[in-house]
Amino acid sequence: MSDENTKDVRIEQDSLGPVNVPANKLWGAQTQRALENFPSGPPMPLDLIHALFQIKLAAAKANMEIGLLSNDLGCLIEKVALEGVEGRLDAHFPLSIWQSGSGTQSNMNVNEVIANRAAILSSMEPGKKDPVHPNDHVNRCQSTNDIVPAAMQMVAVRKLVGELVPELDDVREDLARKAEQWDHVVKIGRTHLMDAVPLTLGQEFSGYAAQLDDALDHLRRCADALYALPLGGTAVGTGLNAPGTFGELAVRQLAEMTGLPFVVAPNMYSRMAAHNSLTALSGAMRVAASALMKIANDIRWLGSGPDCGLGELELPVNEPGSSIMPGKVNPTQCEALCMICVQVMGLDAAIGFADSQGNFELNVYKPIIAYDVLFSLDSLAKGLRSFREKTLSGLQANSSKIKEYVGKSLMLATALVPVIGYDDAARVAQHARKRGITLKMACSELQILTEEEFEQQIRPENMTGPLL
Repeated sequence: MSDENTKDVRIEQDSLGPVNVPANKLWGAQTQRALENFPSGPPMPLDLIHALFQIKLAAAKANMEIGLLSNDLGCLIEKVALEGVEGRLDAHFPLSIWQSGSGTQSNMNVNEVIANRAAILSSMEPGKKDPVHPNDHVNRCQSTNDIVPAAMQMVAVRKLVGELVPELDDVREDLARKAEQWDHVVKIGRTHLMDAVPLTLGQEFSGYAAQLDDALDHLRRCADALYALPLGGTAVGTGLNAPGTFGELAVRQLAEMTGLPFVVAPNMYSRMAAHNSLTALSGAMRVAASALMKIANDIRWLGSGPDCGLGELELPVNEPGSSIMPGKVNPTQCEALCMICVQVMGLDAAIGFADSQGNFELNVYKPIIAYDVLFSLDSLAKGLRSFREKTLSGLQANSSKIKEYVGKSLMLATALVPVIGYDDAARVAQHARKRGITLKMACSELQILTEEEFEQQIRPENMTGPLL
């Protein structure tokens, strides 16, 4: 190695020997080995890294309170950990999710960055583990096996209650307002993609709002389980090498930092060997995705056309829809939301399978569970915001088209059943279709009802509820 190249690296040591680490990076030997040994791929989410920094900050405070860290070292770790929480050290986390299934390499990445940054702040040389040691000090009373699942739950519940639920609730409120606004707009219903009896556009949209009520209920019930963190369980849940008070103290610090009601999990073993609370969240997101896909699909179908489709809704125009057909506009926000929903459903299958792969005291699919859960949370929240702002808020009813369809639908014959019976009502509808005439004319031709009698019975606005 030339002298010039030598200046670009520093030599760090781990339990396997010396490792060349880029001189301008704060990570250490174990992170460098992971970079060289594991395949590249999706990066470990920075939100998870920030949560790990929060745990290191809370652990340092707890260890100082217990007396396991001097105030000098503890405060130094706190200072660096706070930089990490604020995202000022993001450039020093190069690892992908394809690593140890426990997330050990990312935990050590955080430990090494804190130790090396602490050395620089102390005017010491990075890589010498002086004055702060990545394992003995930064990782004191912790194991990857308890802090990574804790970080996973912390990020997931923060995004759930702070981002996804509010965005979904906003969409639900918009749908409910549309339901109220269009409560008296009578339209033709459809079942099996075929004409059915009337309902109001408001009733149709009230169904969408109610679907999201159910989805929100499922999501909100997931939060309580995510607040229970396995901090203090260390390697296998027994709490080896940590005082019994450590977990309570650290979790209390996390609750104060975040404003979220975190508590110590009543059973560490389940939280480290399995991730059922995250799988439940994924399942609740699948429920939401199923509802949203139905809603977005209905809206784009109802807005299809505008000249040769259903055209009952008018969607906002956001951008040109074709590179060859001038004037074409597409329901792109609906399509984007539907694609997100498909992705969430697919990731739910991966999350469920990964959660099933816990062996004895540890699940070793943690990075992919974390990545997929956070990806789903982020994608749904952002997709909902875009859909609401770019489509739902500007959605309009095409009253003339809706009225036209109601006027010519032969399914209005259903209202004749209580008066003339099913068989005669069917005969009227078939005669009208065969002759290409209205139901009123068909009743008259078949001498079943006069036009005046027909008009008394067939009032679409009276067909949108039960018999009075």
